[in-house]
Amino acid sequence: MNVILIDPDEVAADRTVSLDGRRAQHIRKILRCGVGDTVRIGLTDGPLGHGTIRTQERNRVVLEIVAATPPPAKQPLDLVLALPRPIMLKRILAQATSMGVARIFLINANRVEKSFFNATLLDEAKITEALRLGLEQAVDTRLPALSIHTRFRPFVEDLLPGIAAECPVRLVAHPDTDRLLPHVVPRPLAGRMLLAIGPEGGWVDFEIDKFRDQGLRPFSMGPRILRMDTAVPALLAQLALLGQLAG
Repeated sequence: MNVILIDPDEVAADRTVSLDGRRAQHIRKILRCGVGDTVRIGLTDGPLGHGTIRTQERNRVVLEIVAATPPPAKQPLDLVLALPRPIMLKRILAQATSMGVARIFLINANRVEKSFFNATLLDEAKITEALRLGLEQAVDTRLPALSIHTRFRPFVEDLLPGIAAECPVRLVAHPDTDRLLPHVVPRPLAGRMLLAIGPEGGWVDFEIDKFRDQGLRPFSMGPRILRMDTAVPALLAQLALLGQLAG
C-alpha cells in the first residue's frame, strides 16, 4: 500500500478522517507511524496529498488531511478482456489498474466458461476492492471505468464500434497468427489504443472476424501460449514502452 485511499464522504468538515481496519493497521504496523507523523493519502477519484496523524489507538487512526496534487494521468488505452478464471481476475484487475488502464470491458467469448459470470468476484464491491488495490500500489486515485458484458455479439456489434472510433490504434492478441506486435503497431505509436485479449485458448474465427470488422489488427506474442495474468501486464508494458519511445 503506497497510498492510503480515502473516500470523500469519509472526510469530516474539519478535514479529519477516522480510519480503522486494514488502513489503520497498515499505518501502525507496516509504516510504524505515530502521532505527528505524516502519511501519503489520496481521495478516491480526487487529488493526492498527505495526512498528519492526530490521534492513534489500537484499532483506529485519525488523520488531518491536505490534498491538492493531481493524480497521474491515465494511459490512453482501453482494455477488452475475455473474462478470465475468477482466481486470476482479482490479480489482473489490480495489475491493469496499476498500469493506468482507463477503461476495462470484461466480455464473454466462446472459450470462456459460462460459470465464470456467476463468480462472487464479479460483485461490485469485490471488483472495486481489486481496483483499489491497484490504485494503492501505483499511487493513483482514479478508478478505471469497468463494465461487464455477458453476450459477445451485442458487445462487438453495438458497443465496440463507438469504442473503436475513439481509438486510432486497435489491436487484438491472438495466438493463431504469425504477425508479432512490432508488425501491426503503427510508427510512431500515437493516439488512444484499444487492446483486446482473449481466453488462453484464443478467440475463435468468428470472434476474430468480428474484431477485424472494427479495425482491430490481430497479432501474436510468439510461440509461447501465456496465461492471461501474464499476458495482460506483459502487453500493457510493451505498449507503454512503445508509446514512450515515440514520445
